[in-house]
Amino acid sequence: MKFEGIYTPAITPHGEDGRIDHDAFVRHLEWLMAAGVQGIINGGSTGEYYAQSMAERQEMATLARDVTKGRCHLMVGTVAIRLEDSLAMAEHAAKIGAESILVGSPPYAVPTEQENALNALAIDRAADLPIMLYNYPGRMGISMGEAFLDRVGRSRNFCAIKESSGDINRVHLLARDYPHIQMSCGMDDQALEFFAWGARSWVCGGSNFLPAEHLALYRACAVEGDFAKGRRIMSAMMPLMRVLEQGGKFIQCIKHGVEMMGGHAGPPRSPLKGLNKDDKRQLEQVVRVLKRTVAEIVAE
Repeated sequence: MKFEGIYTPAITPHGEDGRIDHDAFVRHLEWLMAAGVQGIINGGSTGEYYAQSMAERQEMATLARDVTKGRCHLMVGTVAIRLEDSLAMAEHAAKIGAESILVGSPPYAVPTEQENALNALAIDRAADLPIMLYNYPGRMGISMGEAFLDRVGRSRNFCAIKESSGDINRVHLLARDYPHIQMSCGMDDQALEFFAWGARSWVCGGSNFLPAEHLALYRACAVEGDFAKGRRIMSAMMPLMRVLEQGGKFIQCIKHGVEMMGGHAGPPRSPLKGLNKDDKRQLEQVVRVLKRTVAEIVAE
């Protein structure tokens, strides 16, 4: 399977009481598909999977499949501390007909390379679906190193890797030594570098509320090969990326961004809290300038 384009790790809208707003979720997916994103990821960290019960995770995956079926690629997240929970999500993804699954390292456990590979291979067997790996040592505590990649690479299902380490040397390693595993950008402020090194897909939380702008950068670099244009778009987007990453308020910013675009996101679940007025004002100002600048570049 080829992963190409923008894959949006969809938010989970909530009411003020913290309950999932299913109708708002459906409207959000419809809006993303109308905007032209190539894939939707359900059950990623941007969707607050870690704050959901297994029943909720499976329910939301099923709802996402109902909305996207025949219209958009659906990837289901399987990350969990317990292997049993990851297996349950993988089996459920296969049952509902998802196109692929997202497989990360189990948080907190800090397994060895071999143990982590065996964990991933067990999830692979449970689903037998195309897999995008998720390397995020900042959250998981370990990196998917060469021994891991060599071991899991023996299975045809490990098609891609979302690289979120922030280490540019990992981009070089993956591009040169593991060309059979498609590289997907998982570090927004390095998107230009990922595309220069051959990445054809971008998993970006910001596309929850700025899909057109993320698509513009993807098209300029990965489709048109116009990196001069891409650098200008990337430069316009950098202030947003700095705001999203500052102070550990990524999900809160994404959710407020959705509200800015007329959608309903609601508050994040505990322990996270929504943005304060100053944070909202800063994000709104950055987004206004970004949208205007990117529109001008695209219109030329």
